[in-house]
Amino acid sequence: MKSNDKNRRKIEGNRLLSLDALRGFDMLWIIGGGSVITSLAGLTGAPWLKALAVQMTHVTWIGFRFYDLIFPLFMFIAGVAIPFSVKSSLSKGFVRSRLVWKIFRRMLVLILLGILYNGVFRDGFDNARYASVLGQIGIAYFFASLVYIFSGSSRTIIFWLTGILAGISVLQLFVPVPGAGAGVLTPEGHINGYIDRMLLPGRLAYGPEGMLGAGQQGIYDALGWLSIVSAIGITLMGIVAGRILQDRGLSGYGKSGILAGTGAVLIAAGLVLSPVYPVIKACWTTTYNLLAGGISFILMSLFYLVIDVWNLRKWSFFFRVIGMNSIFVYLLVRIVPVATITGYFTGWITKPLGNAAELAEGIISLLAVWLLLYYLYRKNIFIRV
Repeated sequence: MKSNDKNRRKIEGNRLLSLDALRGFDMLWIIGGGSVITSLAGLTGAPWLKALAVQMTHVTWIGFRFYDLIFPLFMFIAGVAIPFSVKSSLSKGFVRSRLVWKIFRRMLVLILLGILYNGVFRDGFDNARYASVLGQIGIAYFFASLVYIFSGSSRTIIFWLTGILAGISVLQLFVPVPGAGAGVLTPEGHINGYIDRMLLPGRLAYGPEGMLGAGQQGIYDALGWLSIVSAIGITLMGIVAGRILQDRGLSGYGKSGILAGTGAVLIAAGLVLSPVYPVIKACWTTTYNLLAGGISFILMSLFYLVIDVWNLRKWSFFFRVIGMNSIFVYLLVRIVPVATITGYFTGWITKPLGNAAELAEGIISLLAVWLLLYYLYRKNIFIRV
């Protein structure tokens, strides 16, 4: 046990604790936190909880809710980690070619895990959906890492970021789609869907009303090719944030202030442009990237300020336990029927609770997942790709 504690402290000593905590905060809502809020709102009927529960759902098309932040925030966090990861690898004697091969393999593994997550190995390859969250993370991480590894210059990174955001804007606003025209940002008319229908293999999972059920063929995929390019953009935003956090010429307050200021500018830009260029997660418009990226900068600033500058860390332990095994827990709650397993042992407690049973079941399931992650944490087991 002492050896595990020593190794864990060594690992944590080389990590940015605020980054792990923010990652854990982000993951909490998709491993059960959102369901707990929704159940609590239904049980109490409190207006503020109902308003909060709405934020635990995605908008169908135009607009932005908290749940629409979770995925781009994860991409942003992945980007923040890149400068630290590359620096660590180079300090261990990795040459660039070996480093590229390492992240290329990571991309392939994430693509395969994404296919697993989609149930392709369960349902078969006929009309399967190959686009996935994990696949998009892997591809975006790979190309954003290439930009960083072969440039390293903040100016070059910002050049690539600006080019991606501008390029997506031009395609979505000015390139005509056959049968629809240019700048038609509807599920049927946007250029993302047109490219998906031509070039994306497998089943397209989205229709006019949002995500479709398994086996139904849609007209676009929210994780299609142009969305992947947009995801590279927000990952590059994370790299910019990571470079700021690595800057030894800045104080902790200076770093936090620059992150927050950058976030405020990005949010303002997204909101100013949104009346003519809507915020749409399903096709990752540039305004969506600006808004999500801006909020991500501000959250990173707050977590860094409180945890790493003010050194107030105890409260973040709950989140860090989740954040240090994020990919594992993402797959766990998809593949393993946690609620069914916990219900098998605790139904005698929850069922007599009547209307509160759903809330109790959600809390118990979330607690069970966290305790498993805590066990892995105590055993110094961190499953990474």
